[in-house]
Amino acid sequence: MMIGNLERRQLIAAALFTTVAAVLPAALGDFYLTVLSLVFLSAFVGIAWNLMMGFAGQLSLGHALYFGVGAYAVAILSERYGISPWLAMIPAAILPALLGLAIGALGFRFTVRGVYFALLTIAFAEFARIVFEHWSFVGKTGGLFLKALTPANQPLLSLRGGATFFYYALLLTMLAAWAVSALLIRSHVGYAWRAIREDEDASRALGVKVLRMKLLAVAISAAFTGIAGAWFALMNGSLFPDSVLGMQMSINLIIAPIVGGLGTLFGPIIGALIIVPINEVSRNLAQSFSINGLNLLVYGLLLMVVIKVAPQGCWPWIARHLRLSSAGWTRGPKA
Repeated sequence: MMIGNLERRQLIAAALFTTVAAVLPAALGDFYLTVLSLVFLSAFVGIAWNLMMGFAGQLSLGHALYFGVGAYAVAILSERYGISPWLAMIPAAILPALLGLAIGALGFRFTVRGVYFALLTIAFAEFARIVFEHWSFVGKTGGLFLKALTPANQPLLSLRGGATFFYYALLLTMLAAWAVSALLIRSHVGYAWRAIREDEDASRALGVKVLRMKLLAVAISAAFTGIAGAWFALMNGSLFPDSVLGMQMSINLIIAPIVGGLGTLFGPIIGALIIVPINEVSRNLAQSFSINGLNLLVYGLLLMVVIKVAPQGCWPWIARHLRLSSAGWTRGPKA
């Protein structure tokens, strides 16, 4: 298939970003590498949520369910049963995917759409949070902790290490998710998702397997989010039900793709590059001045600015000025 000039420029921009990201650790300290690792993790989750909401048009406000289940799955299997984190990543993806399929089947079978489906996802996430807060096997509200690393630790086996290890691990994970996302939206699946997003009833009339396509979007999004949760557990070393399954986590997961641009390939990455540093700065300011919730105030102000200046997100605005605009790469869902 021939590649047009616009698409070629987009691929060059992606290659340039990857090249710069690959050599950055040589010039940065551990603190900045940790922040960038969080950027890649946020972008990875944003890509996952964007597949479901941005391309398939299915609003979920309870993605913390998949994130938390993936996190607890890898932590329990690796710490309690001694299973390799590489193998634990498999159920960390499969369990959230199955949960997503169950929630999707329940909602879509009864034609639950839009904000009502979003409320359904919130309900399941909150139910899971309450269960984990009262489940002694995972430490209840006291949390679940991973063992401290020893000098003999081998990062490639334990999937735990220093700032440089997590930087490259999450960079590769994000790039893999981006590549899968790009392939999906260029396939017949991606066209079906966008047709459903624009007009579900018309898509069904044209022969699109609406239920199957919606469930596929939910399953892939949930599986990716579960893997992100697993990386969070390995990176953070401790898990608490309220922090990984709470509503605050669900909000944090979706801010980056909204700011970056829904329904675009680069939007979640751009959004994460904006949101995570701002979150770190606002958190430090909140601690310095004892202002609780300062990051939420900053999020609100940032969203107001984005809505005013770039209603479709930052990436479409950037792409227009860099002449990188192209359908499927920069165009988001209709308002």
